Amino acid sequence: MFEVKLKDSKTFTCESSETIFQGAKRNGILLEHSCLTARCKSCRALIIKGQVENIQDEFVLSSEEKELGYTLTCNAKPCSDIELDIEDLGSYNIPDTKTIPAKIDAINYLKKDVVQIVFRTPPAQKLNFLSGQYVNIIKADIKRSYSIANSLRSDGKLEFLIKNYPGGVMSNYWFNEATIGDLLRIEGPLGTFFLRNIANVETVIFLATGTGIAPIKAILEKLAEQEETLKTEIYLFWGGRFTPDFFWEPEFKKLNLKYIPVLSRSNQDWTGDIGYVQDVVIQQNINLTNAQVYACGSEAMINTSQKLLTDNGLQESNFYSDAFVISN
Repeated sequence: MFEVKLKDSKTFTCESSETIFQGAKRNGILLEHSCLTARCKSCRALIIKGQVENIQDEFVLSSEEKELGYTLTCNAKPCSDIELDIEDLGSYNIPDTKTIPAKIDAINYLKKDVVQIVFRTPPAQKLNFLSGQYVNIIKADIKRSYSIANSLRSDGKLEFLIKNYPGGVMSNYWFNEATIGDLLRIEGPLGTFFLRNIANVETVIFLATGTGIAPIKAILEKLAEQEETLKTEIYLFWGGRFTPDFFWEPEFKKLNLKYIPVLSRSNQDWTGDIGYVQDVVIQQNINLTNAQVYACGSEAMINTSQKLLTDNGLQESNFYSDAFVISN
């Protein structure tokens, strides 16, 4: 049995047979996480003191990160008392995970390879969640993860933006078989991708590629529900390959929002920014010293963005991400 100390001075015990994340959860402490399979980097933590043993190779961490002492709490078991540069997220009152039945209420094709699926849930079993979190949608013995694309609604409906992956079992269902009224199960909420306290933050930056816009859409909806107009400067950078990839138009009059769609390649009909979203952020000359960044989409975008933005003044602890990883 070892002791784990966090940077907010909270401590908990952890068995040598369990991961740091498991030990924290057993003690009522919630650490940053998403996939829990050592594939997304959301649970990355800097080891200040102590030794750990990894269950599997942490291939998502760069050699530089490993040399600096970073590990993944979902994959690391303690070999001694340890101290980590992360905090307990328990103060955010994240709802407990549960599994509920849900029926497809609407199917809307937003473009050739993206469909919007809306579920309705039983009135007595509405899912409570924080905007930005994800769920597992279960069909028979198949389970896949999807971010909720709306903020909490009074009618309990849940919206998802789903991309078609050729050969994918669930993709085949969504795009060829799904019909209104189909009954599935939803397990959630899951993950810790949600808006942190921004009361003293000057700028909030959202980065998305593809359907990574889903949880960001949910967070923006939640922000727009506030009674007072939010003065915090908000940027949304959304990357795509072609103009139809921007299948949603953010319109939030109460938000101080600047929306910048970015094409990764030139197009004769395109007059906007071209390149990668993280590079366009730098081109905007935004002061990153008192900013928060929320990134969702491809692993490549997230990994590159984190390094580039922290190299340009962003505090590393103010970068939050949710990488979309392909199911095994």
